[in-house]
Formats: sequence, C-alpha cells, structure tokens
Amino acid sequence: MRRLGSVQHKIPCVFLTEVKEEQSRKRDCQQFQVVATENVNPVALEANIHCAVATEKIDGTCCYVTLHKGRPHLCKGFSWNVEEDFKTVPEAWIPAHRVQHHNGHPVPDEHGHIPGWVPVQKDNKQYCWHCSVLDPEGMAVLVLRPGVDDEDELEVAAVPLADLLEQTLELIGTNVNGNPYGLGSKKQPLQCLVSHGSVGVRNPPSVDFQQLTSWLRESPEGRVEGIVWHCSDGTLIKVHRHHLGLRWPDEETRLGARPVVVHVDGPLGEFIDSKDLFSSFSRLNGQRFGRLRDIQFDL
Repeated sequence: MRRLGSVQHKIPCVFLTEVKEEQSRKRDCQQFQVVATENVNPVALEANIHCAVATEKIDGTCCYVTLHKGRPHLCKGFSWNVEEDFKTVPEAWIPAHRVQHHNGHPVPDEHGHIPGWVPVQKDNKQYCWHCSVLDPEGMAVLVLRPGVDDEDELEVAAVPLADLLEQTLELIGTNVNGNPYGLGSKKQPLQCLVSHGSVGVRNPPSVDFQQLTSWLRESPEGRVEGIVWHCSDGTLIKVHRHHLGLRWPDEETRLGARPVVVHVDGPLGEFIDSKDLFSSFSRLNGQRFGRLRDIQFDL
C-alpha cells in the first residue's frame, strides 16, 4: 500500500458527535462519553470521504520518526496541557505538524493541549517499551506490516529508521493499552511498530451509521478498533467502536488473527546471544506463525 498521510493531531469523527454524562467505555477515569449521531460530519463530506482509502485504526501509542541532532530518531507523543498544569516543555520537544502558531508560538487546541513529540532516550525507563523495538545501535526498528506476496499475511521486519522519516507509527505490544492483539507475555514482552495507514480494510462498508455499526459488530473483517479514512486532499477521518457504543476489544481481533512471517536477519556477532527483541526475532527468521499471539521465543 502506498504511504498515506501522517497522523499527528486530533482526527475528526466521520459522524457528528455529542457528549453524554455516562461513564466512558474507553477511559476509566472519564465520567462522560463521546457518541456518534447518525449524521455524517460535513468535514468528511467536503473531503470526499466516499472515495477515500479505508485503513485499520491500530490500538497503540503514537510515535514519530524525524531528524534529531542530524540523525533519524524515534519520538513519542508529549501533550503540553497549558490550562491545567503549565507543564514545562522538554528542551527537545517539537509541536505536531498541524498545531496552529501565533507570533511564532504554538497555540493550544480547544482542550488546552499542544500535542507534540520528544525523542526516545534509551537511558530513560519511561521509554523502555519504545526502546525495545530499536536495534542496539538505534538505527533500525521492528515493524509489523502487510506481507508483499500475500495481502492477508503480516510480516515482522527490521526497517531502517531513515526509511521511515516524517512518518508516524503506532507502538503495539504486551505492555501497550492492555495488549488487544495478544503479543508476547509478561515473561516474554513483545512490542513492534505499525505505520499509520499501512493496514488496509478489505471491502469496507459504506459511510452509513447502520452499515458501519453492523459491519463492526458482525463481520470478521470488522474486528478492528475502528477505521481511519485517508482522503485525497490529505484529510484524515476516523470512527472508533466506542463512538458507536461497541466494545473493544471484542473477541479475537482481526489483526491478531492474521498469519505472520518473521523477516529479521540480524543483529549478528556480539548481539546474537542477547535477549533484546532483534536477537530474539533473528533466531526466528523465516518462520511462519498462524497468528500474532503464536509468536514465542525459546528461553
């Protein structure tokens, strides 16, 4: 699939939404929930969503690859909440691309947030799961993506960071968002990155409230967190199961049920006996598994 637009800011829902004073199905600490009405968002219609490319919304935490100190670097999200805590912005923080500026300074959105990115640092424990997908030299990352020869098959591959410049990706795995895709275990944690827009949706339903709800509830292809539509003008539009009152995850996920092959050739030499993910995957190079949760490493 061709490279699609980067997700770096809040994406509007395909339907107009309303707020209900009920416990959120998505966030335990949130005492309200945002639900979709049956009216299609005018923003989606203006962007010609009916001709857009539908991709699977991946449940993880967002990352961004960009240059830092002259070399490709993996960055994680950092949202500066101006109204509530006046959080000090890290020195290396950069704002997301779609953040508005006034007099050269970033402007908060309607929630008082200024989303952006900070470089992942290997010596900082809060980045340990991000760092686990980096090779020992920090020049390549482990990526989960559709296979080249079989559109239903996935592959785990080592990809140079330089090949992912200015792209955003989703970190998924054992220690991310409750691990809906069943990757690894507490004894053998497993994380990887998925490029935004890389996992397509086959035969997506029409942009209609009832049809989308039925597809997400009943179709095997609909066992996804949601859909992100990539419109020809660069606009991104989404729908989440929670917007439609549906549970997530619900039974086995579509991504987690797909077969996967490992294509990780290295690292070699001094790293071959280590327990980092690159070494572990290199020992499985060429092997195929029936689904993501079947990937296991020999201890």
